Amino acid sequence: MKSKLLIMKERLQMAKLIKRRAVVANDWNILTLAEGTPPAAARLPYGDVLVPLAVWQARKWDLIQRQWNDGGQGNRLGIWLAPTDDPLTLAGDLEDLDVIAVHFPAVGDGRGYSIARMLRSRLGYRGELRAIGAVERDYLHFLERVGFDAFEIEGDESVLDSFDTFSVAYQPTTIPGSWQHEVAA
Repeated sequence: MKSKLLIMKERLQMAKLIKRRAVVANDWNILTLAEGTPPAAARLPYGDVLVPLAVWQARKWDLIQRQWNDGGQGNRLGIWLAPTDDPLTLAGDLEDLDVIAVHFPAVGDGRGYSIARMLRSRLGYRGELRAIGAVERDYLHFLERVGFDAFEIEGDESVLDSFDTFSVAYQPTTIPGSWQHEVAA
């Protein structure tokens, strides 16, 4: 029986990356930990990498130094958050991260929406915010409204149509420039 992390890794390797409503190349590696592997012992792959929050917390300085020492050759750094991770733990680290990904372990799991909204509205994160995992075309409109601007999704490019499925929304959005954009108090 495959572990949940291995299944997630296989699924994410097949997904397309939609960034700001366009399909783009996805050169990022997603680091997952095998069961029983301590975060401090994780082997970092070469290139752009998304690491779990636990690895970030255990190896923050190694990861930042790795990014600084690459001379612009492509060791961008990002983290991915599980639904149970607290995004407030990143409050002092946001400028060090190129991407923050939020994992949706199952369709209908809404915890990632709260994480995104907290990152955008409360912490003021302006970098790339990516939805990964069980992300389906029916949710892209709503994910974008809470602040996601990148999505790893299975399917063909017709999924781009789903951003405009609804022409009216009842709640404020975190999308700057939208007439419904909420104003920070």
